[in-house]
Amino acid sequence: MTDAAIPTDRRTMLKGAAAFAAMLSPAMAFAQGDGSGDRAAIRRVIDESYDASIARLREWIALPTIAAEGLNIQEGADHMARLATEAGFAGVRKVPTGGVPAVFGVLDAGAARTLGIYFMYDVKQVDPAEWASPPFEGAMFDHELGRAIRGRGATNQKGPESAFLAALHAFRASGRRLPVNLVLLAEGEEEIGSPNFINVFQDADVLAAMRRADGVIIPGNGQGPDGNATVSLGAKGIIECELIASGERWGRGPARDIHSSLKAQVDSPVWHLVEALKTLTTDHGNTPAIEGWFEHVRPLTAREREIIEIGARARSEAEAKQQLGVQRWIDDLPWRESLERLVSQPTVNIEGLVAGYTGPGGKTVLPARGLAKLDLRLVPDMTVADCLPKLRAHLAAQGFGDIEVNMSGGYDPTETAEDSRVIRAQQAVYTRTGVEWSLWPRNAGSWPGFVFTGDPLSKPAGSYGLGHGSGAHAPDEYMLLESNTPAIAGYREAAMSYVDMMYEMATIS
Repeated sequence: MTDAAIPTDRRTMLKGAAAFAAMLSPAMAFAQGDGSGDRAAIRRVIDESYDASIARLREWIALPTIAAEGLNIQEGADHMARLATEAGFAGVRKVPTGGVPAVFGVLDAGAARTLGIYFMYDVKQVDPAEWASPPFEGAMFDHELGRAIRGRGATNQKGPESAFLAALHAFRASGRRLPVNLVLLAEGEEEIGSPNFINVFQDADVLAAMRRADGVIIPGNGQGPDGNATVSLGAKGIIECELIASGERWGRGPARDIHSSLKAQVDSPVWHLVEALKTLTTDHGNTPAIEGWFEHVRPLTAREREIIEIGARARSEAEAKQQLGVQRWIDDLPWRESLERLVSQPTVNIEGLVAGYTGPGGKTVLPARGLAKLDLRLVPDMTVADCLPKLRAHLAAQGFGDIEVNMSGGYDPTETAEDSRVIRAQQAVYTRTGVEWSLWPRNAGSWPGFVFTGDPLSKPAGSYGLGHGSGAHAPDEYMLLESNTPAIAGYREAAMSYVDMMYEMATIS
């Protein structure tokens, strides 16, 4: 059964949305106007322009920018620039990075404080055969949690980003001035590891504008299926790379594919690659074995362990296993210890292996070339600059110096202080709106927040937003638009959460 076949009670859905809207409606001490009147006016516009906002999202989904395939590079940047301009940003322009261009714009509201906004306008590749509907159609369907939209980018990240844009449109249409100034930076290479994004700060105007920001947020669907949200203090870094073994570079094995009967006489570059991969880890792939890999790994602090302990009690292990489709954690670790490992440990993961013939049936060849796609997650205080040479040195020391190591993208871990405004503002908004939330030391996934939290800016940064979605990087990616449960925000409430966040950032001490 596909999601589209799951029956949904529309009356229950609307009651749930109304309940959530009521929960999000306490009188608030806004920076301008009478507070509750401003908020009510903005909410009315968000409600009235809902159809236009969803149409805007569907149009965006229909224009995929896929950096890995070189698809719609300039078109995607131009579309992002148009979206920013229509939402009220001024001086919007494409900024060269040496790769896919970034998009920059400023919204000067004459406010005392400035908030940085990070968007990504690129998406992951797709295999349409794996999807219940065309991945760039933006199909509407009934999910068990309510009405939803399915498409690549629906939750990662066009859906929540479009909700943020809907909030900005509502400010303009209601005649209300934003309580903070905004600086937007949108990139088109996040899904290939942001190899050039840091170069955006070679532009003096971009650097000067972002230096005025009190912090940076990336809009996201922050609620799980239970409605709970996570306030994360950071994320792991990443190195994405390819390891390539070939008979030509090795000096052994064939220079081109040959008949497999000759394996008795000729070396195999693919087996050579497999042997090289085996040296990178121990414990069935669970522990990196690259020399010096743990040299700069910072142990968890007492506070981080405390946060994990609280989070372990608040989260359901059974639900986590069900969602992931797993029965056991690494080394059969208990729940809390598995979470500590998730947060604190670097990893070496094989994303994919490509060699020889992979079509229907057999084809008796001895391949001349093998390729492994890896991602290596980094924790504080590891850096790409330190780790990539260690990977190459390890392979050379193990007798695999002929294997090419081509880094396609990556960046350092990101960290934000628990007492920063951007973190405390998230907590305040979630608490005031009745959303259950928990603090978390760092995400196991990665985003290029290091360009904000590291040099040359050293700004607090993190993901924020209400709403629910799932399927990032996977088939049938979706975002919930109309919730049938009071615990989870729909699209309108997600847009209002950004309104509340901006007001909170304007007033928090």
